[in-house]
Amino acid sequence: QGGSVKTGRMPEGEKTRQCKQEEEQQQKEEEREGLIEFYSSYQELFQFFCSNTTIHGAIRLVCSKKNKMKTAFWSVLFFLTFGLMYWQFGILYREYFSYPVNLNLNLNSDRLTFPAVTLCTLNPYRYSAIRKKLDELDQITHQTLLDLYDYNMSLAQSDGSTLSVRKRSSRSLLHHVQRHPLRRQKRDNLVNLPENSPSVDKNDWKIGFVLCNENNKDCFHQAYSSGVDAVREWYSFHYINILAQMPDAKALDESDFENFIYSCRFNEATCDKANYTHFHHPLYGNCYTFNDNSSSLWTSSLPGINNGLSLVVRTEQNDFIPLLSTVTGARVMVHDQNEPAFMDDGGFNVRPGIETSISMKKEMTVRLGGSYSDCTEDGSDVPVQNLYSSRYTEQVCIRSCFQLNMVERCGCAYYFYPLPARAEYCDYTKHVAWGYCYYKLLAEFKADVLGCFHKCRKPCKMTEYQLSAGYSRWPSAVSEDWVFYVLSQQNKYNITSKRNGVAKVNIFFEEWNYKTNGESPAFTVVTLLSQLGNQWSLWFGSSVLSVMELAELILDFIAITFILALRWFRSRQQLSPPGPLPTSHDNTAFQEEAPGLSAPHRFTVEAVVTMLPSYNSLEPRGPSRDGEVGHE
Repeated sequence: QGGSVKTGRMPEGEKTRQCKQEEEQQQKEEEREGLIEFYSSYQELFQFFCSNTTIHGAIRLVCSKKNKMKTAFWSVLFFLTFGLMYWQFGILYREYFSYPVNLNLNLNSDRLTFPAVTLCTLNPYRYSAIRKKLDELDQITHQTLLDLYDYNMSLAQSDGSTLSVRKRSSRSLLHHVQRHPLRRQKRDNLVNLPENSPSVDKNDWKIGFVLCNENNKDCFHQAYSSGVDAVREWYSFHYINILAQMPDAKALDESDFENFIYSCRFNEATCDKANYTHFHHPLYGNCYTFNDNSSSLWTSSLPGINNGLSLVVRTEQNDFIPLLSTVTGARVMVHDQNEPAFMDDGGFNVRPGIETSISMKKEMTVRLGGSYSDCTEDGSDVPVQNLYSSRYTEQVCIRSCFQLNMVERCGCAYYFYPLPARAEYCDYTKHVAWGYCYYKLLAEFKADVLGCFHKCRKPCKMTEYQLSAGYSRWPSAVSEDWVFYVLSQQNKYNITSKRNGVAKVNIFFEEWNYKTNGESPAFTVVTLLSQLGNQWSLWFGSSVLSVMELAELILDFIAITFILALRWFRSRQQLSPPGPLPTSHDNTAFQEEAPGLSAPHRFTVEAVVTMLPSYNSLEPRGPSRDGEVGHE
């Protein structure tokens, strides 16, 4: 029996140890499961966040929960502060996405590249290739002035010769001129005045001409308040048609450099033919561009009048067109290399008998592209084809845009602008109504109906020259005799008008420094983060880790919402009505509900262990008990 007692006590100790091991293992499992558990409610989540966050003021939402007034006050204050902070955030983001820039002004001192200088004669020349037609046009114009103003210009030919010219030109030039006559029109409704009407004052009328379409059903009235402007514009219209009839533009290339420019010096050195290029302008005559050769550009090491370009030019007009050019002198323009000289925009006139000293200040502008401005680097992203053989500029783009619209709408190109591929210049011998189409299109262009001013953007990098001019009499009264004598001997200058015969031009840099206007981003990502951090610290006195705590709160809130939604969905499934009861012959439902195949359930089992009395406690106490045992 003693052996049986020992055998019965060993399993009891093992069971005790097994129970302790199971409790420890269950506790470890519970601790491991706590790493991935979420809060059981929103209240528990916010209470933990407010008690442990580093954001100032959040602890007041928990520690004052017994006082509802304080809790309400701190809740309103906390969320009001949050609203104000995010309002400031919105202002910062709006400023950042407006892409502001800072203007940086730099003064640079270096050897300056001298700009290109274009000089024109202001004397449209009677080129031999078109001299005959120009003579015909002049005589027709003389007769028109006689009819309108009773003004008889002195003609080289007699009246009989004039009539014979008009008869010979009736089948060619006169026919087209009569189709676009110069008329006197009423100022109010532009109704044609009856011929030889003595009852109307001439001041009550405008001078203009009428341009009609091919079938003469729609006409465009081009009127001018000044008769001088009307005559010049009308004469220029027919003059352009004569030029457009030339099959080769090289026939107009009759450069006479020596007879126009008597003296050319740069930096105290004499100029030669390698320093200039020549082109013809319909209104400004022969033009010469100096320092346009990119292979050997002039540079100025010092400012001042002696370190620039000095020109002596002839301004006397011989064999000119008085009905086209009404001024005397020369026209000069300063521009950058590889840019066309638009004499109408940036040029100015040089007076005869005057020494004009032009001082320059160079200024460069560098803009930020992309989101900061709509500038273009090289014009490749502009939806307008560049018709000029030069780099992109805004004026190049605008003129190209007009010319392309001219070819598309009118079927021909305007003579003043470059010719597009597979196009020809407008000429009323081939394009009868091109003048009507041109003036209609010009009105739309000026009103920006064509959209050229929106399509053509500013270049991101451009160079400009600020000019200022000074004037003095040249030559002076005491020196003009010997000056004109030397000019007549050296340049074979036949002096007919000393005071209006020559002019002098000096172009130079005023100072050695040049200004650069650059742009830099005023609000970068680093600046944005710094400003956001300043606002966060101002309203809550916290750091980046506090922001991470807030992000953690948002993620936990989303997780709890997902878990609660999942529980609600499962509870709705369990509360759904059960299916039909199984019959006695169908036990499939009971088989599907077998415990081994159903979803596992977790049960809480509480084990109450009662210690049994030991074996010695069953033995009798006292001598009588011992005797009984021994008796046995």
